[in-house]
Amino acid sequence: MSHDENWTTLGPAIGEPRGLSIVVVEDDEAMREAISARLESWGHRVAGVADAESAHERIRETSPDLVLADVVLPDASGLDLLKRLRAESNPLPFVLMTAHAEVDLAVQAMKQGAADFLTKPIDADHLRSLVAAIREDLESRANARRLESRLAGESGLGRLVGASPPMLEIFELVKLLARNDASAILGGESGTGKEMVARSIHELSGRSGRPFVALNCAAIPAGLIESELFGHVRGAFTGATRDRPGCFELADGGVLLLDEIVEMPLELQPKLLRILEEGRARRVGGSTDIVFDVRVLAATNRDPQTAIHEGRLREDLYYRLAVFQLNLPPLRRRRGDIPLLAQAFVREANRKHGCQVEGVQDAALQMLQEYGWPGNVRELRNVIERSAIVAGSGLIEPAHLPPFLRGTGSPGSRNEEVIVVEVGTSAREAEKQLILRTLEHVDGNKAEAARRLGLDVKTIRNKLMRYETDEAEGA
Repeated sequence: MSHDENWTTLGPAIGEPRGLSIVVVEDDEAMREAISARLESWGHRVAGVADAESAHERIRETSPDLVLADVVLPDASGLDLLKRLRAESNPLPFVLMTAHAEVDLAVQAMKQGAADFLTKPIDADHLRSLVAAIREDLESRANARRLESRLAGESGLGRLVGASPPMLEIFELVKLLARNDASAILGGESGTGKEMVARSIHELSGRSGRPFVALNCAAIPAGLIESELFGHVRGAFTGATRDRPGCFELADGGVLLLDEIVEMPLELQPKLLRILEEGRARRVGGSTDIVFDVRVLAATNRDPQTAIHEGRLREDLYYRLAVFQLNLPPLRRRRGDIPLLAQAFVREANRKHGCQVEGVQDAALQMLQEYGWPGNVRELRNVIERSAIVAGSGLIEPAHLPPFLRGTGSPGSRNEEVIVVEVGTSAREAEKQLILRTLEHVDGNKAEAARRLGLDVKTIRNKLMRYETDEAEGA
């Protein structure tokens, strides 16, 4: 069989970025030499053999990157060779070639784990694209293994992952804070990992064997936050049917994180300051003080100095808490950490959902690194968790990512912070859409929604209550 009968000619060959080691299994010498010569002209290293047994021996000796095998061979079929390799738990990419388009055979090959199925005469464009795709897949898997190795090494601290200069500075501050009991305020945009930093400080400190308690000051109605902090006795107010310890008691000996500290009611702040200074508190409705030993960390996504200027945060409470101030960088300023974070979240998704994902394909990783991440690390974690569930196994590919990362303009697109209000919509309804969509975008975080909308949390809560009342009344 001649070269021209079985090969689509191309123009001048261009070398590939990184050559693969390829075994070509073809009993027709002219065809074998033509395929080998073409692959070599693209920068690959090729070994040609004429039968399945020779191929198996060569594969065992050299561990190639790819096998191209004819279906019909003198001693066994190419499909038999594939089955033999898979039975030996050899996962190397395998492509079958045949002179006829046989759909049933193609299905069998794919079920056995073949990377693809080529028909003769082989189209060189198709082969070149296929080999390039396999090379990219192999490189992505190698990158995922390297990232996994880095995660097992020194690319993080406690629960924190990263190797970028901003995060290395954060790690040094975390280690410093873990060596003492000083209070600290953790700043940074929503989703940057403030609670994760607080937990890492706790776990690396001498208090690691004691409780870690987190209280979101913006998530609790103003009338209940005092009870949440300090506890209450039975009968202290309507609904108080039993004694209940507060966060300070629950965290005794450990760490208490006061998240969104700027949203704590102003009238409660002097009491908190006094308790921090005295190390004792009294339950709501109680008559005796309870002594405790708690390290207090606070977190906020607002600028504390602005909050002081606006009268939302007492200056004396701020100075009591801000012995140290640690500001976490947004993800867009530490893009070099995205591959490591993505790999860490893949590992997390595998444990949580029973997936078998190896990592993120390089093309998908590039999309992740080009995105702006308004929701920071929290948003990245959600994206990787979703994508890992969709992929199930192998690598997360661009098709597994949410539509907005692929630029398809879905509701979660890059324009997800834009709402369309039709002409004639009432101002009240437009305001409702804006508030609800903003809350959706920030995962229901009322404090963050209030910050973005230029409102206070109390206003957001009141409007949500009004919307619920309107729905109940059929408005």
